[in-house]
Amino acid sequence: MSEHRTGLVYGFAAYGIWGLFPLYWPLLEPADAVEILAHRMVWSLAVVGLVLLVLRRWSWLRPLLRQPRRIGLIALGATLISANWGLYIWSVNSGHVVEAALGYFINPLVSIAFGVLLLRERLRPAQWSAVGIGAVAVLVLTLGYGELPWIALSLALSFALYGLVKKHVGLDGLESLAAETSLQFLPALGFLLFLGSRGESTFTTEGTGHAVLLISAGAVTALPLVCFGGAAVRLPLSTIGLLQYLTPLTQFVLGVAVFHEEMPPERWAGFSLVWLALSLLTWDALRTAHRTRGDLRRAGAAAAEKAAAEAAAAVEAAERTGTGPGTGPGGADRPRTDLPLAGPVTETEAAAAARAEGPGTTGS
Repeated sequence: MSEHRTGLVYGFAAYGIWGLFPLYWPLLEPADAVEILAHRMVWSLAVVGLVLLVLRRWSWLRPLLRQPRRIGLIALGATLISANWGLYIWSVNSGHVVEAALGYFINPLVSIAFGVLLLRERLRPAQWSAVGIGAVAVLVLTLGYGELPWIALSLALSFALYGLVKKHVGLDGLESLAAETSLQFLPALGFLLFLGSRGESTFTTEGTGHAVLLISAGAVTALPLVCFGGAAVRLPLSTIGLLQYLTPLTQFVLGVAVFHEEMPPERWAGFSLVWLALSLLTWDALRTAHRTRGDLRRAGAAAAEKAAAEAAAAVEAAERTGTGPGTGPGGADRPRTDLPLAGPVTETEAAAAARAEGPGTTGS
């Protein structure tokens, strides 16, 4: 229970920090989204490298360098997450917090669609229903926005593709971020130096506080990943799946309550359909997990009963064949009646025994 509570603390911290990102990125203005993204890449590598140095987690690096295909996948993942990060920062600082939150609400539905289309996975009826409701929600939101909600769809698609790539790379969160930011580092640093050479960098022109905020982008990126790693090893996947909705829900509330973005009735209708689809998806996942645990318990009980029955049958067979303890001639617990009694033998007893055995039985 203590480990579970610790995992919940880590989980709420990770998804809570991600949910509060819309409050952080505007603090970095007047830097634009591309400059913020470049600083995020550069300082993330510094922070993650320091964490890995403290934890001494470098054993993954040497095998990775011997696998060019895996490095290529990491490069693809770095490209996708760069596009996702940059678009998200721009959308928040451009007044599209609610639509950005929508992207992470529909991300699970897009991931399921990718599983069907790319991995040939089979869906349960409830999952098909959730995907269908999600498609209707996008249509309703398109009518509500007057155009396709391209920010939400781009964020959802890029992050779903990123998750698909990470599935094939097989690195943990910190190691994955270190590998990706290593590939991002030189282009990002080159861009920042280019801005500085043209006098367009805000890093040195907007004061010390602004520079510290840009540097802190590395810690803001790495900290929730560290917390997520602590939650992932302590909580079941079903709990992690429920906690993930905390991020877009927090962002949605911030968009409506803090940034006062418009929510006409048709947008409420679209979001309601998305939430209905996610509720159906979550209910199906929890039901499936419960059934799986029940099947495992029943299988374990059946295996234990079978093992006990086989052991009892083995004991019974041993008793019937006389090889079991105390069950027949030669048994370990049966007293031996053919052995002489212990103790000294007198001459009278020896003579009596010789007469009883008859002539020819004594030694020469």
